Amino acid sequence: PRLLFSGEVRTDTMGLGMKAFLVVMLAIFYAHRGSVDASEEEEPEVAQAVVVQGDCSASDEEGHTSCGCADQGVLDRAQRSEDNAGRDEELDGHEMDETEHVSDDDDDDEFKWENSKPNKLVEIPGGVFTMGTDKPIITQDGEGPPRRVEISPFLIDAFEVSNSEFAAFVKNTGYVTEAENFGDSFVVDLLLSEEVKEEITQAVANAPWWLPVKGASWIHPEGKGSSISKRGDHPVVHVSWNDAVAFCSWAGKRLPTEAEWEYAARGGLEGRLFPWGNNPLPTGKHRMNIWQGEFPVGNTAEDGFIGTAPVDTYPPNKYGLYNMVGNVWEWVSDWWAVRHTKDFVKDLQGPSQGTEKVKRGGSYICHPDYCYRYRCAARSQNTPDSSASNLGFRCAKSL
Repeated sequence: PRLLFSGEVRTDTMGLGMKAFLVVMLAIFYAHRGSVDASEEEEPEVAQAVVVQGDCSASDEEGHTSCGCADQGVLDRAQRSEDNAGRDEELDGHEMDETEHVSDDDDDDEFKWENSKPNKLVEIPGGVFTMGTDKPIITQDGEGPPRRVEISPFLIDAFEVSNSEFAAFVKNTGYVTEAENFGDSFVVDLLLSEEVKEEITQAVANAPWWLPVKGASWIHPEGKGSSISKRGDHPVVHVSWNDAVAFCSWAGKRLPTEAEWEYAARGGLEGRLFPWGNNPLPTGKHRMNIWQGEFPVGNTAEDGFIGTAPVDTYPPNKYGLYNMVGNVWEWVSDWWAVRHTKDFVKDLQGPSQGTEKVKRGGSYICHPDYCYRYRCAARSQNTPDSSASNLGFRCAKSL
């Protein structure tokens, strides 16, 4: 099942009655996607063939609520596999015909970038660090227990992958993202024009700020009429884990492991909440792009941004890495699990299999009262074919 956007609420806080109610209410909306094989085996926490979503008023043991819905959406996985079969193998050496994916209008407008920021790999020294925390804030996410992990030296992008970088990949390969194949993706209502919102008749129950937008994709982040021509240096969004892997492979890189990501994000600091320390506003200055004001009523944008920020915004951590928390969630390579060994591990890789992939760092939609996941130890998850307007990635490389 495809998790249609990158939210954060769990289904494990819901009763079966609520799940059944939500299934019935949203089945009509997903009917246009095509019939779903009712014989498919039900996966954990997700209902067959229809949407299941979390209760945004539910809180964890510490009383923290969440700002989205993580476990939801079903789209026929077999159809996705058929549509995308062999796509990765076709990338090498593929020369794109301009009519294949990018229209003339796109070529004249979307691909003329302003202020694009070249990425660069930063060498991260090897070492041992404490992964996770002994003071988990969102316990169901598996933020603890703390465990000692040794990391070998590796390289990681200084910046999140930008629109200009992803555009070069698309023009070189003809790649079509999963959001484009599915035909829609979820966008926060605050970013949408009234024209787009007038065409939307459904919203996510208990998270009405998330709206399904037809045509929303990396090149049209807010759907119809939106453009990234002036956002070349912003992080690419509406990319699935599979899309991120395809880009990294094309670039001769890979996704970082979850352990590598956290080690790099901490910048050599042990036990701190954020990459720079414990104060979210050191010296009274913003260091990350998150939601200010009352969520979800209005974002006062005190940090300078309502949506995404350029990839080089705010000072870097001690390793020279930008926006490791806030801005957009970042895919990592690991399968999702919430139980971890306390044993010392070298170059931790995560589970060998699973149904969801880990994402780290939080996003511009996170707010301290709803989604306090813009911390070094915080984590969340989505299925590998999920995409949303607050979900991107950065690449890594082995030494």
